[in-house]
Amino acid sequence: MTAQILDGKALAQTLRAGFKERVSALAAKGQRPGLAVILVGEDPASQVYVRNKVDACVAVGMHSEKIAYAADTSPAEVLARIAELNASPAIHGILVQLPLPPHFDEDAVLEAIASDKDVDGFHAENVGALAQGLPRFIPCTPYGVMKILEQSGIDLVGKEAVVIGRSNIVGKPMAMLLMNAGATVTVCHSKTRDLAFHTRRADIVVAAVGKPRFITADMIKPGAVVIDVGINRLPTGKLCGDVDYQGVCEVASHLTPVPGGVGPMTITMLLANTIEAAERKAR
Repeated sequence: MTAQILDGKALAQTLRAGFKERVSALAAKGQRPGLAVILVGEDPASQVYVRNKVDACVAVGMHSEKIAYAADTSPAEVLARIAELNASPAIHGILVQLPLPPHFDEDAVLEAIASDKDVDGFHAENVGALAQGLPRFIPCTPYGVMKILEQSGIDLVGKEAVVIGRSNIVGKPMAMLLMNAGATVTVCHSKTRDLAFHTRRADIVVAAVGKPRFITADMIKPGAVVIDVGINRLPTGKLCGDVDYQGVCEVASHLTPVPGGVGPMTITMLLANTIEAAERKAR
C-alpha cells in the first residue's frame, strides 16, 4: 500500500483564490478585512511566521499591520496597543505571535484581545463556544486539518481518532473538532503509557507531539489516515514532521507531507477567520 498524499499546499492555493473575491466584495462595502500581527522579541522563527502571515494577507488584498516590539518591552505597553486595536474599525483580526518573552503572562495577553477579533481562536469565550459545538473562530491549525479531511472526502463519523498532543493551540481543539464531526477521540500525550496500543487501533491519527519522525510505521494500522502537524528542523537543516514519512507512507491510506501538508493551511485558515470577522461586521 502506498498512501495518497494530502496536498495542503494545493488546497491552500485554491482556497486563497476564493478569498480574493470575498475581500473585493467586502472592500466595495468599505469593510476591507484587516489583520494586526504583534511580534515581541527577535525570535528568528517567529519573524518568519509573521512575515509569511503579512505577505499572505497582502496577496489576497487584505489590509495588514505588523507591530514589532523589543523583547524587553513592558506587558503594559503591548496591552495598551491591543486595546487600541480592539477599538479600531480598520482591524478585524488581532494575532499575538507566540511564544512571548518570559516576563509576559501569555493568558492575560490573549484574553485582552476582543473575542470578536480573536482570529487565532484562543480567547476563553471562543474556546468555550468550540467546546459547545458552536465555534465562532476555530484555531487555525486544527481548522486546516479539518479542511484537508473534508476536501479529501474522508468520513469521520464513527471512526476511531487518536490525537497525539494536548496543547491549547492544536491538541485540545483538534480533539473537540473531531468529536463534533462524529469521531470517537482518544487524546494521548507525553505521559500516555503504551502509545502504540492507541495508535494501532486508530482510523485517524493526528500527530502534534513535536518530536521528529516519532510516529513509525509499526505504530499505524494499515489503511489509517495520518495527519502530521509537526514541523522539526534536523541538524542538517532539513525539515521533517513528527511522522516517519517514508515508512508510514507504505502503511497508511492517506498522509500529509512535511513541508506542504498542514503548514500552508494554517495561515490560510487565519485569513479565512479574518475575512469571516469582517463579513460579520458588514452584515
